[in-house]
Amino acid sequence: MEDLIYIMTEAEQELAQLIWEHEPLRSGELVRLAAEHLNWKKSTTYTVLRKICENGIFQNEQSVVTSRMSQEEYARRKGERYLEENYEGSLPNFVAAFLKRKKLSKKEIDELAELIEEYGED
Repeated sequence: MEDLIYIMTEAEQELAQLIWEHEPLRSGELVRLAAEHLNWKKSTTYTVLRKICENGIFQNEQSVVTSRMSQEEYARRKGERYLEENYEGSLPNFVAAFLKRKKLSKKEIDELAELIEEYGED
């Protein structure tokens, strides 16, 4: 399995969302957006940006901020980490635990069956 993804804090996720919505953007523009949308000071923005760049999710090169992974990729890898940490990496164990609390509708069962068929190995 690839390296487990760093899980961003709530503040880091707020800044990440701004980047994903507006990238590529100059770091000065990110400071302006963070002040406008999050009420952050310049120093807060740069501190949080440095942390998410150090963890490989974004990069800030020549004052231009871009993602190193898409929002979808981050969510996928975050889900994989959750499975690994809580269900020994087993999707069936996760589904079994989920189903102990919630019954599926016929439509949901059909949708899951389609997904399994589509993504299953031959």
